[in-house]
Amino acid sequence: MDPLVAAIDQGTSSTRFLVFNAKTSELVSHHQVQINQSFPKEGWVEEDPKEIMQSVYECMERTCEKLCQLNIDVSNIKAVGVTNQRETTLVWDKETGEPLYNAIVWLDLRTQSTVERLINKTPGRNKNHLKHKTGLPISTYFSAVKLRWMLDNVDEVRQAVLSERAMFGTVDSWIIWCLTGGKNGGVHCTDVSNASRTMLFNIHTLDWDPELCRYFDVPMEILPQVRSSSEIYGFMKCNSLAGVPISGCLGDQSAALVGQMCFTEGQAKNTYGTGCFLLRNTGTKPLVSDHGLLTTIAYKLGKDAPASYALEGSVAIAGAVVRWLKDNMGIVQSSSEIEKLAAAAGTSHGCYFVPAFSGLYAPYWEPSARGIICGLTQFTNRNHLAFAALEAVCFQTREILDAMNQDSGIPLTQLQVDGGMTSNSLLMQLQADILCIPVVRPVMSETTALGAAMAAGAAEGVGVWDITADHLPHVTSVKYEPQIHSDESEFRFARWKKAVQKAMNWETTEPCCNGNGLGKKMNGTPWGVPPTPPPTRVDP
Repeated sequence: MDPLVAAIDQGTSSTRFLVFNAKTSELVSHHQVQINQSFPKEGWVEEDPKEIMQSVYECMERTCEKLCQLNIDVSNIKAVGVTNQRETTLVWDKETGEPLYNAIVWLDLRTQSTVERLINKTPGRNKNHLKHKTGLPISTYFSAVKLRWMLDNVDEVRQAVLSERAMFGTVDSWIIWCLTGGKNGGVHCTDVSNASRTMLFNIHTLDWDPELCRYFDVPMEILPQVRSSSEIYGFMKCNSLAGVPISGCLGDQSAALVGQMCFTEGQAKNTYGTGCFLLRNTGTKPLVSDHGLLTTIAYKLGKDAPASYALEGSVAIAGAVVRWLKDNMGIVQSSSEIEKLAAAAGTSHGCYFVPAFSGLYAPYWEPSARGIICGLTQFTNRNHLAFAALEAVCFQTREILDAMNQDSGIPLTQLQVDGGMTSNSLLMQLQADILCIPVVRPVMSETTALGAAMAAGAAEGVGVWDITADHLPHVTSVKYEPQIHSDESEFRFARWKKAVQKAMNWETTEPCCNGNGLGKKMNGTPWGVPPTPPPTRVDP
């Protein structure tokens, strides 16, 4: 049988384990487990690191069972790649193997006051003060401020640092460390694509930057070793796959860029998951954005290979708005129902939804923004809200695509897309209409996992996946062409931008407020706290 390569895809809302044929790129089998999020306070988002690992083990075992049912020997799996939600921050004890706090998720806003304080200390209150080294604005989004919060607020973390027991990592580091032995010799590493999202990493020298670490007062000894995206990091020590090399590691958006085979400068993809992320390959030289985009490392496919860079437009809330409509508002019973409701309306009827639940990311980088629904009338119903929610995803993509076209000077003529939301055909048609260019969706939508598998299979010492240009597989796709006049698209987009302005500067961390940036009621209770207690975080 052809060699197989597996990928662990650990996302914000679920974990998956997928097995691909290394010769044909065909998906052979997979398993998925949902991940719980907790919201201990307004704006806080956490996940349990032990639940994340349990979901990884469960997905691996269930997938191996499915392979056996297909009469496929799991020994055909020659390598495993890891791809992950980026920026989410963990600290654990290297002697006990126990997490010292919950994982602080990339969407979390608890560091807003820290970010404002850091920006106020910079010359000219410039949020881009560190961009020349990091490619990133100072923002709640990135790992350094989350780690700083843990060091300041979690005694267990502070004590572990003092006694030299602490390890910091993003989700990829935690998974690789656990799978390669954990406290018994686990490998503490990350790859360049994940490291470039921490604000502690110099994207030019491709290493942790002592000056940045001093700026955030982060001890360098707790940081993982930075490796390329495609090399053998270590070997699995557990379960059915013991002895299999872990040889690919990419942040989820970089993995999707690889899985979409965007290896040429100028190629781009947009992934619709919990958030929405548009990446454009800019080649081996970093391109600095003048329009609110990030400069990030796309991948480095081998120890001696050059790093490839990308411009990125990051949107915090995409699929998460559907989850909010389902879990918080009860407007839909399942994520798939939103397409049916929106199609029944066929229009938002002048209703515009700006889902700035975690502030606004690109191109604004405005943490004080909050969600807003405007243009409501007595005629508005849940179908219109469903349509407005889908439109919001498309308008946000339009904003970052416009910024990317301005930065590159070469407008995209079509948009390659992937991610869970792309199964919604109405959303894809809306996206083509609002962008006024075709949208192209691959029939095999698991491009993030595919990218991690490709990196793992191509690694030196594995060599079962040829990713040279001559051997890239043909991808079958569906194309959505714009079906409305550009004037109508421009009118709707202008109304959206008007709504965005109304969402700005909503939340501030004034001295009269509590630590969450929320003012207090007369009785001392913070505004915005729900009447029922929020989910309790897992004890460290």
